[in-house]
Amino acid sequence: MSLTDLYHDIMGKYREPILYIFFGGLTTAISLLSYMLFVWLGVEINISNALSWVCGVTFAFVTNKWFVFRSENTSLKVILYEAGSFFGARIFTGVIAIVLFPILYYLGLNQSLLGTDGFLAKIVTSAVEIILNWIFSKYIVFRNGKSASE
Repeated sequence: MSLTDLYHDIMGKYREPILYIFFGGLTTAISLLSYMLFVWLGVEINISNALSWVCGVTFAFVTNKWFVFRSENTSLKVILYEAGSFFGARIFTGVIAIVLFPILYYLGLNQSLLGTDGFLAKIVTSAVEIILNWIFSKYIVFRNGKSASE
């Protein structure tokens, strides 16, 4: 089997998760870089944080819609449904992360990792958030390239 065949075999089987992880990394970079930009422009840090979240989730929505889940319907109704569902799901998983972290921390995942208190609880919380975001995006928002509003 050639490298090209191997690439096509892997991408055929695992295209969505590979692209989801790749664009998730880019989303994180967009969020961090936009936060830095807003702070450098003199925007208050909490507002910078909120704006960077909007930038990151907007980037994630576009890349998930077009590249990861291939939802190509461009009707305004579908785009508004998908965007509303996507942002709503991200808000929901964000709330779960905010609630889950202290619970895990106080249940014993408060170990210091890499010199950071509670980092293990943060890693577990982030994993739960990523998995839930995948499930919501794949099975509710984009439904294998077709919006649930179709």
